[in-house]
Amino acid sequence: MFKEILFDTISLITILNPIAAAAIMLSLVKYSEIPQVARKTSMTVFIASLVTMFAGGYILKLFGINIPSIKAIGGVVLLIIALNMIQGKEVAPTNATKEEHKAAENRDDVAIIPLAIPILFGPGVITTIIVLSEKSKTVSEKIYLLCAIFLSSFIVFLTLRKADIISKFLGVNGLKIITRLMGLIIGAIAFLFLVGGVKALWINL
Repeated sequence: MFKEILFDTISLITILNPIAAAAIMLSLVKYSEIPQVARKTSMTVFIASLVTMFAGGYILKLFGINIPSIKAIGGVVLLIIALNMIQGKEVAPTNATKEEHKAAENRDDVAIIPLAIPILFGPGVITTIIVLSEKSKTVSEKIYLLCAIFLSSFIVFLTLRKADIISKFLGVNGLKIITRLMGLIIGAIAFLFLVGGVKALWINL
């Protein structure tokens, strides 16, 4: 039980990368707005994760897309994200464009767009949740994934809520180190998805 929840939580939180999102948030909102933005952003991530978990598989089946295909392409997407993080490139462009960032500066509410979607909840997270959901066959496994989604969303809330403290404590160099470490973890998860997806597709040929 603990092992499954821990794996799913680590998989989600590394791809969500709330520390990088916290740094972006500080450039978009006032300090007095941080608590409200943190709550709304984390709640949006939680709801989007639940919708993806329960409806993602059905939507794929509706379009005739099988899970091995999603695992394979998801592995590629995650691998690209991981390589960008390991090389120290800006993480945000993998989920949001520069135009979206500029538009966000002129918005009254940035909690949902672009912070929650797509900076935090991007294609990598969507793919991961769908794959983890399809892997969870029993009721208990589904509950484990729900716990992981709740924990990762709560960690997002805590990270954003304390964004100013984390930013001061880590600094630029600390943020880069953590980003690279997360990139390594995401890279390992990406290979698991990619190899598993390709293997399943090869067997079904």
